[in-house]
Parts: sequence; C-alpha cells; structure tokens
Amino acid sequence: MKRSEINRLMKTAIAFLEEQSFKLPPFAYWSPSDWRQRGNDANEIRECMLGWDLTDFGSGAFAGVGLIMFTIRNGHNTNPEYSAKPYCEKILIAGDGQVTPMHFHWNKMEDIINRGGGDLAIRLYNSTEDGELSQDDVEVSIDGVLTGVKAGEIVRLKPGESICLPPGLYHEFWGQGTVLIGEVSKVNDDNVDNRFYEEIGRFPEIEEDEEPLYLLFSEYPPAAE
Repeated sequence: MKRSEINRLMKTAIAFLEEQSFKLPPFAYWSPSDWRQRGNDANEIRECMLGWDLTDFGSGAFAGVGLIMFTIRNGHNTNPEYSAKPYCEKILIAGDGQVTPMHFHWNKMEDIINRGGGDLAIRLYNSTEDGELSQDDVEVSIDGVLTGVKAGEIVRLKPGESICLPPGLYHEFWGQGTVLIGEVSKVNDDNVDNRFYEEIGRFPEIEEDEEPLYLLFSEYPPAAE
C-alpha cells in the first residue's frame, strides 16, 4: 500500500468516527515528530500494540479486502508489566462489501459489536482438528441468546447487536454499508494468535510516497533518551 493511500484512509476513518460520535484517545493524533520525542512514559502503547492498524491483507485491493482498526487498550501475554490486564478493546471500520478474510484465533475470545452505520455480515464455520472448515452446525451467543446456525451461514448484526466468538471458530465478515465495529476481547496478539484459512499478508508492505500522517502501531520508534 502507498503511504498516501494510508493517510487518506486514516482521514476518512476519522471523519466517519466523528459522524458516529466516537472519540479516539489523544495518542491517536500524535505525529511522527511527537513519537520521536516520547520517552518511556508511552511504553504501554508501544509494548501492547495500541493505536492504528490498517491492512489490505496482502490483496492489493483495500476496498475489496481490508480493514481499518484502532486498538484502544490491551494487555500483554508475556510482559509481566502489562499482563495483569486480561482484556482488549478495539474499534474497527469495515466498508461496504469490504471483506476481512476467513480466520480464527487460537486463544482469544471476542465479542464483535455493531456500533453503528450499516449491517455487519459474518459467515461462520467451526474448525476441524486439522484446521479445515467443519460442516457441523455452529452454536454461538448473540446478545446473550444461544443461537444455532448452519455451517457457512451468514449472521447479520444490526447496529447495537453483538456476537461472541470463541477460540477456534472460523469467521469472515464484511459491511453492508460502512460499519463501525466494536471489539471487546481477551488480550490480542496479532503476531501469534491468528489462523487464516488461506495464507495472506497480515501487515501491509508500505511504499513511502509521502510523509506519514500518523504511525501504525508497528512503526513506533524506541523511547527517546
């Protein structure tokens, strides 16, 4: 992805968040220059991978396959300084027809919440022991109600509705209209906890055609001395 495209998408995301009356924390707007001056006071943001996360999953076609995310809070599975926090909160934006590919998490349980905008479509499969798509029926909690769905069936969440996804449950999702998605989960670690059904690129390769507006969480510089 080109940096200019990432910058444009960040601006569009911020405008959509404003429309939905959702406010990001101050560090969302720290410039690269601000980051170069931050010391150890910002280590939790660095270590727990808080902040902007934007990917086309290696598709080269963000509008069709991609996702904008911002991690607001998160613990850490191995760093004892932050391991007392066992939860994570994210806000995500899925465009109209924009797919997040089929995947599950090895350890993370998550609630996915439609916070506003259009409907959120989610396709579900159980996973088999060898990582394939099971044809068994799926049982999930939708807003506290245990619900059975057929393998591969699409669940549609309207604004305000949510679903709980346990570890090992394959899911892909997309917006029907642009959707503001909340995620409340156990600690998130995208380096080791994702199992995509098809091999993809989780983090984008970036062509630097202009200066970054804001840094992605994977780009933070080390603490200034």
